[in-house]
This record gives sequence, C-alpha cells and structure tokens, in this order.
Amino acid sequence: MTKTMKTLVIEKPGHAVWQDAPLPQPAAGEVLVKVLGVTTCPHWDMHILGGVPMFPGMILKYPYIPGAPGHEAMGEVVALGKGVKKLKVGMRVVAWQDTGQPRPGFYAQYNAFPEKSLLEIPRKLTAKQIAALELAMCVEVSFQQLAKIGGIKGRRVGVAGLGPAGLLAVQMAKAHGASEVVGIDMVASRRALARKLGADRTCAPNAKTWPANRGNDRALDDAIDCTGLPISISFLMDRTKRCVTIFGVLREEVPFAMRHLWGPGLLLMGYGDHNRPAAETALKFIRQGKLDLAPLVSRTLPFTRYLEGVELLKNKQAIKVLFDPWAE
Repeated sequence: MTKTMKTLVIEKPGHAVWQDAPLPQPAAGEVLVKVLGVTTCPHWDMHILGGVPMFPGMILKYPYIPGAPGHEAMGEVVALGKGVKKLKVGMRVVAWQDTGQPRPGFYAQYNAFPEKSLLEIPRKLTAKQIAALELAMCVEVSFQQLAKIGGIKGRRVGVAGLGPAGLLAVQMAKAHGASEVVGIDMVASRRALARKLGADRTCAPNAKTWPANRGNDRALDDAIDCTGLPISISFLMDRTKRCVTIFGVLREEVPFAMRHLWGPGLLLMGYGDHNRPAAETALKFIRQGKLDLAPLVSRTLPFTRYLEGVELLKNKQAIKVLFDPWAE
C-alpha cells in the first residue's frame, strides 16, 4: 500500500488545496478506510470555507484540519488497528456520526476512523445512495423526539426547509407512518423534488394563502423545522396543533406567545443526542426502499473542484455535491 495520499485542506477562507499527506495509521479501536465518496454538508462547507463559525462561540483556525469538514462518507476497510472487534478488511462501511473531536476528516483518499462510529453496509450501495447516512441519522433524532410524545403515525406532519435535511425528513415522516406530509419552502424546484420523494403537498411559507390558525382543518398536527430561522419556526408554530421540533441550527431566539399557550398548548421541542439506533433506523429504511438519499446529490465532482462545488451550494444550484477522491 502506498505511504502517501491526497487530502483537502482549507488553507484560509475562500481557498482550498488538494495536497499530498502521509497515509494515516489506525490507532487502537480504529480502522483505515479507503474513501469512495463524500457528500457535502452544505452549512458546514459554506461556513468553514467562508470563514464563519458553524456554531456560536466556535473558534476557527486556518489552515483548517486536513480533510475537514468532510464527515458524510462511505468507503472500504483496508487496515485494522488493535482491538477492532467486528469490522474486517474488505468490508464496506459508512460513517454514522461525526465524532465531534478535532481530527482529520473524510475529504481525503484515506481516513482512520473509530470502529464504533462506522456501520457495515451492503456492497451494492453506491456512494450516492449511502454516503449521506450521517445526515439521515441526525434527522431521525428529531423523529425520536416526536416518538417521546406518541409519534407521528396517522398524523399530518409539516416539514419546513426542503434542503438536504428537509427532503430526508419528508421521506422519513412517511416511513414513520404520517398520514400526510406537507413540504414548505420558498424554492419551487425543491418543492417539486419533495413531491417526487413522497410529500403529499407542498407550498411556499405564505401567510396570505395560509393564514395563521392552529384550530382549523388546515393546521398541522406536528412539524419539523429544518431551517433554524425564527421566521420559519414561528410560521410553523402558528399553524401546528401539538408540537414543533427544531432540527435546524438555531442562532436567534424564537418568541413563544400567548396564542401558543392555549387550545391546546403547543410544544416547542429541542433536539436530542446523536445515537447509533438512529443511524440503524435510517439504514433500515434505505434497505427497505423507504428512504432514498441519491436524489439529494445534484453533482459529482473531484476534490480538485471543491470550490466550484461549494459555489453551487451557495447559489442553490445544488442540494448536495458528491466528491470522488479518486477522480481526476
């Protein structure tokens, strides 16, 4: 096996290079993954490349960590560290969680990663079909939250923000038994894609055509906000009977008013913890044909065109970009 590889490094805001690096060696409990595909996590990519912290209080230092912020990845196990118990060389795997630690990311040809943070996957699944499993896990956590109050089976569920997370939430709401799924977004093309992926109806967040009313037959039973924007969350709160759960990254306060207190009182629910059962549920839905990640990938590019890929995301010309670390 070669002793070097290529990895992406964001050297400074707006500038990234595809450069040589030593081949990583798996530590105890880790495996070495030959990376076969990585999908963008748009907000991470746009923030880090743009020099803007992803979360309030986050400190950015450049050059950024090699291979980061790539974390939605699949590949093949090519070497084992000490103590690895289940994974074997030759197995196909997908990362189900970002470890949250400052470590090299998957925007590289190889990455050493903890065995506990990987799931074995069928060999027939392509990168386009499975690389974004980590995002599906994240979205499933919101459904775990709703399960705490009885779940959504047989209920009308709204999904605001039909970007990558929202398009997965539409499908997962159906997989969890929602009787009707309403997709809400300003962008017509994303509303159209949501309908193809199972939304029963879609609309723009227009207060004139959908007046605020939590008590009439147009109201949602539950809703998931995938934008993190107070204006979107408030729109849902004024049109939802039981619960609005927040998936999007919240950077501002959201008002809870008297009109939300009665008739019955509305629940505004936060997020839960990333966990393996959520990832396993997402993988189960994929294997059952209830969840399709491939339509989220608008373009496939080599890492040498990383800046172009992020520009497509910024201009809403792509929902996700799949990067192939072996393409020229």
